[in-house]
Amino acid sequence: MEIIIITGLSGAGKSQAANALEDIGFFCIDNMPPSLIPRFAEMSLQLNRYNNVAIVTDVRTGEYFKGFFDAMDELKRIEVDCKILFLDASDECIERRYRATRRKHPLASGGNISISDAIQDERMMLKPVYELANYRIDTTYLSVAELKDRIVSLFLKNQNFSMLVRCMSFGYKYGVPTEADLMLDVRCLPNPFYVDELKEKTGLNPEVRDYVFSFDNTRELVRRFYDMIDFLLPLYKKEGKSQLIIGIGCTGGKHRSVSIAEDLCDHILKLNYSCGVIHRDINKLL
Repeated sequence: MEIIIITGLSGAGKSQAANALEDIGFFCIDNMPPSLIPRFAEMSLQLNRYNNVAIVTDVRTGEYFKGFFDAMDELKRIEVDCKILFLDASDECIERRYRATRRKHPLASGGNISISDAIQDERMMLKPVYELANYRIDTTYLSVAELKDRIVSLFLKNQNFSMLVRCMSFGYKYGVPTEADLMLDVRCLPNPFYVDELKEKTGLNPEVRDYVFSFDNTRELVRRFYDMIDFLLPLYKKEGKSQLIIGIGCTGGKHRSVSIAEDLCDHILKLNYSCGVIHRDINKLL
């Protein structure tokens, strides 16, 4: 079991860091008092339920945050692999972010202390934690996408897996999938529906796939579309996109779209991306 403790300055991007870890498979918990972290770890070990956990804990927990180092010692005692990720930013950057969001700093919620003084007080409180941290990220000049890229590079061995690709076959007669980021209309290709021995089968059957790909137009269309996908995938990943849905549509969503969605998924897997297939309309009645 691996636990990443996300902490640091308020306004430095801890929530965005947690979102990035969640996108790569971590179970994330926000605003947990440090004293509860070892209890949660013990429970998880007993249930054997979570392998990768990220927990955000910071000064929002008030007096409970003073138990941070006791919690770290307890995690060592029960032999839990625990790392500390500390998010930092310049005072000017944090003040600017608070002004933009119009939220109150947790140490200035009483209204008797300025944001700048609250930031300094928080820095003093967190200095021992900063010195103990395994990873430190200054987000002053980082965009959300750049922060995610840093998180992925630290905690994911294969960075391509930071973006999940889904190839979705569908039938236009049942409506287009509104969740699709890209769509390819393959109704221009020969339809196995009109071949008696293929009509009752689907694109999951080898005979149907062989028929669909037996035509020059199919192979040329696929080649050109795949070239575009090869070009786009690194760009989407660099942008910080966590999920990409590629819709492949034919008339009924059973033959041509299914065949090509399966083939496209195989192609993307060979590029070392995480990819799966969804056949939205394959079980609908003809």
